Amino acid sequence: MFITIEDETGVINVIVHPWLVERQRREVLSAQLLGVFGQLQSENNVVLLVAKRLVDLTPWLGQLATTSRDFH
Repeated sequence: MFITIEDETGVINVIVHPWLVERQRREVLSAQLLGVFGQLQSENNVVLLVAKRLVDLTPWLGQLATTSRDFH
């Protein structure tokens, strides 16, 4: 399974192996804010994150500091 995540620096594709999807199905299907622990792999200027553990960080929503960014 591939998951694309994004932060203020850009996007990255996360590879989630089938065994991890089965083990952490709830996190994969229901997290609104997902933490991913894993290993970065880079080949031919393509960077991927191979997930080893997923964390549902949904309770953090509303508690994170947010600021407006003016791009002009």
